[in-house]
Amino acid sequence: MPRRTRVLPRLALSVAVLTLVTAAPAAALGGQRPSVPLRITTYNIHAGAGADNVFDLDRQAAALRALDADVIGLQEVDVHWGARSQNLDVARELADRLGMRVSFAPIYSLDPVQAGEPRREFGVAVLSRYPIRSAVNHEITRLSTQDPNPVPALAPGFGEVTLKVRGVPLQIFVTHLDYRADPSVRVAQVADTRRIMAQERGAVPGARQILLGDFNAEPAAPELAPLWRELTDAGPTNGLTYPAEAPVKRIDYVAVGEGVTVRDATVGPEAVASDHRPVVADVAVRR
Repeated sequence: MPRRTRVLPRLALSVAVLTLVTAAPAAALGGQRPSVPLRITTYNIHAGAGADNVFDLDRQAAALRALDADVIGLQEVDVHWGARSQNLDVARELADRLGMRVSFAPIYSLDPVQAGEPRREFGVAVLSRYPIRSAVNHEITRLSTQDPNPVPALAPGFGEVTLKVRGVPLQIFVTHLDYRADPSVRVAQVADTRRIMAQERGAVPGARQILLGDFNAEPAAPELAPLWRELTDAGPTNGLTYPAEAPVKRIDYVAVGEGVTVRDATVGPEAVASDHRPVVADVAVRR
């Protein structure tokens, strides 16, 4: 079973100043409490490198800052992975630059090259303006890129954080599905995702759910169809995300569950900071 933590090991030191919107009294709304507005983003950050393959976290932080998101799901995140990302903890570095909290969920956690150095990790992360109440790194089916003869097996890297946003419990999941042309591993990953999200939904009464990620498949792909039974694809129908400089398809998603309404969704204009473009969704979370 995945381990749920209450205190995160990677908590950004700088804390965002939140501007709270004063809600109208419930009586003025016929006894109904207003929904909570949120801006959600998903972004595959290509291990900190842009479409030009130049590692530049300042450039990525500027691109993310311009989106003004409350919650950000990141994929392809290096943490002390190696020279390509200057051996940095990219998750923490971006969180510090943006003044956000961070939770990192490694897909791979390898021994360091030299004794005494940090472990080499690669995975997904969530950045949040709101305090992170708990975090879980779930296992889903994967075909390892680190094994010369891989077989499908359960492995970590399906991250979940629980937030409490103005009194509403919110479960944010972030994932990166298999990239291969053969969809069989993605089929298994979608089944795992639905099972885990159903279990977690039952564990927190009244919780709303949002799934963020690079699914490596287009919206009409058959292997993604089961997801749309419980979730709504918030992405724009005409928005393309990959490859960033001249995108031809959308494989990046914000998907929302029951009690979350999509007000607007766009694909970010940034075409340099990564090899993907971000998806940004403005949503309303029902109390």
